[in-house]
Amino acid sequence: MSYSGSGNSGGGAWRNDGGSQPHAFDPLLQPELFRGVATRRVFAFLIDLVVLSIPVVLGYLFIAVFGLITLGLGWALFWLAWPATVIWAVVYYGTSLGGPYSATMGMRAMDLELRTWYGAPGYFVLGAMHAVLFWISVSFLSPLVVLVGLFNGRRRLLHDIVLGTVVINSSVRTQVAQPARTF
Repeated sequence: MSYSGSGNSGGGAWRNDGGSQPHAFDPLLQPELFRGVATRRVFAFLIDLVVLSIPVVLGYLFIAVFGLITLGLGWALFWLAWPATVIWAVVYYGTSLGGPYSATMGMRAMDLELRTWYGAPGYFVLGAMHAVLFWISVSFLSPLVVLVGLFNGRRRLLHDIVLGTVVINSSVRTQVAQPARTF
């Protein structure tokens, strides 16, 4: 039995079917969305490592030179470098995955984007948690994380499954989503 509200037939909040939406991206109906995603995710990760490393290396160099100039007093700032690196990584992933492209710089270079399982774009907290869960899962279950992605149709890794996200080919998604021309 379901209650549809005050005559609203738009699928009200009261539903008897469990209230969950179907997956927006089906690997059987749209295999081109997932073709080559696993390989390109590896290269996107490597590009993101370079993007993350450049400011960190510059920060360490600044602290080293500042310590030389201040006769060793500036080297006390090295204790801030590790927490700043973690904060920088979380902010980078949160803002880029939660941004208008739903992709990091590496993912954009590899033509990938992050979506929720029901098709919505990413947001800051989702992007930040995506990074945190990725690093935690890689730290504890490194080989298993890769194997999980090889044995499912959507090429989702362990942290994607936990967060309910999927990484797809962005150019294919935009081609599928464009309406047909009528002229």
